[in-house]
Amino acid sequence: MKASPILSEMAVALLLTAVPVSCAQSNQGSKEQALAQADTVTYVSRRPAPQDRLFTAPSIEKAIVDVQSKLSNKRLAWMFGNCFPNTLDTTVQFTEDDGEGHPDTFVITGDIHAMWLRDSGAQVWPYLRFANEDPKVKAVIEGTIRRQFKCICIDPYANAFNIGPDGTGRMTDMTEMKPELHERKWEVDSHCYPIRLAYGYWKETGDGSIFDATWLEAMGKILSTLREQQRYDGPGSYSFMRRSPNPYNSKSSKGFGNPVKPCGLIVSSFRPSDDATVMDYLIPSNFFAVTSLRKAAEILESVNHEAEMAGECRRLASEVEAALKKHAIVRHPEFGMIYAYEADGFGNHYLMDDANVPSLLAMAYLGDVDIKDKIYQNTRAFVLSPSNPYRFEGKYGMGIGGPHIGIGYIWPMSVMMRAFTSTDDAEIRECIIQLMNTDAGTGFMHESYNADDPSDFTRKWFAWANTLFGELILKLIDDGKLDLLNSIS
Repeated sequence: MKASPILSEMAVALLLTAVPVSCAQSNQGSKEQALAQADTVTYVSRRPAPQDRLFTAPSIEKAIVDVQSKLSNKRLAWMFGNCFPNTLDTTVQFTEDDGEGHPDTFVITGDIHAMWLRDSGAQVWPYLRFANEDPKVKAVIEGTIRRQFKCICIDPYANAFNIGPDGTGRMTDMTEMKPELHERKWEVDSHCYPIRLAYGYWKETGDGSIFDATWLEAMGKILSTLREQQRYDGPGSYSFMRRSPNPYNSKSSKGFGNPVKPCGLIVSSFRPSDDATVMDYLIPSNFFAVTSLRKAAEILESVNHEAEMAGECRRLASEVEAALKKHAIVRHPEFGMIYAYEADGFGNHYLMDDANVPSLLAMAYLGDVDIKDKIYQNTRAFVLSPSNPYRFEGKYGMGIGGPHIGIGYIWPMSVMMRAFTSTDDAEIRECIIQLMNTDAGTGFMHESYNADDPSDFTRKWFAWANTLFGELILKLIDDGKLDLLNSIS
């Protein structure tokens, strides 16, 4: 297969055109009545025409047909069919041979033509389950993994990359930019997501060929970067500033951020929202680092027979874990012992949660804490309560946002994380109804929407949220929740 072209302008225009479906909630009616009214409409697929899709795979097409045949709610079936393949349909540029005999996959986020390490890892993650039965899916995921570790070798501090050294992106930022970089915001999760994807691929397929010299070089850079950002020997080599009216786009103190006390935790200068941290020990990302380092250690030991590097991963994971127990937990006057969102090692904590993953809410989804963990459950109750300053509620439901967009804007991703981490059928059902009611008639998920007016939304083309919605529906069916989904009128 030749390299897939970037989605044509005409295809993008078709993709972003809203379907004339009314999903607005009447003043008198309920949210489910709004959905029932919408079910009188014939739902037309919002996917690009087959010839305009960047990548297709038989197993994905079969899964769409299978799931849609099981869902009695026409609107939900329509939204699944639009959302689940969105990453493959619109964001994947795939080449069978990168010049070294390996597949190569460049995954854009959607409306930004750059590859974020976090987003790309999350975007293709839901397709892992099909890798063994479909060589095309296996190849596109393998290509993503190989591309990610090549990117880390270019610069372990960067979060987003260009397809080549074309010099596009944030070249005026005050940091050590290279032409291959689109943005250079240091985020711990930029290392964790590629490890998570590589580990999941290996466990699913048994294919250890991806753990080659590039992987070993990348792991060496990951370890040295994480160690440097523990800041035992000063602030390290990384700094970042940007001229911007948004204070969350830059770091204070000449680009090094607010002071931290070295304690074993790892500084993340930016959150997964790409917003600057306030207190630079970002707690959800440190939890993610612990599990990711232990996954890397298992790979290094089992596949590469690199006992020394595996041991270094485990030692670092144990240091961070011990520091989390000491510095991440605080007593809240209403919810008891909870995890803070950020800390500085001096005893100060920032109590909030942001919608972007990793988040406090999403820690159970990522497997970083046990869903039954008492402190996690207390934290979950906190972040879904009005005590969380970035928890918003309006006519169209409740969810979490963040400073990236602003007050009153709910991120559908947070509603999905609420469903992923819930053991309450009523809560899960409420989340699905909310997601169905807030697509503004487009059949797709968005970055965020106004809690009182879903037609006021950001990012018409945001592939991570779309594919995550498909992942959620598949998980609920796997978990025996089909009757719950079909109970939505």
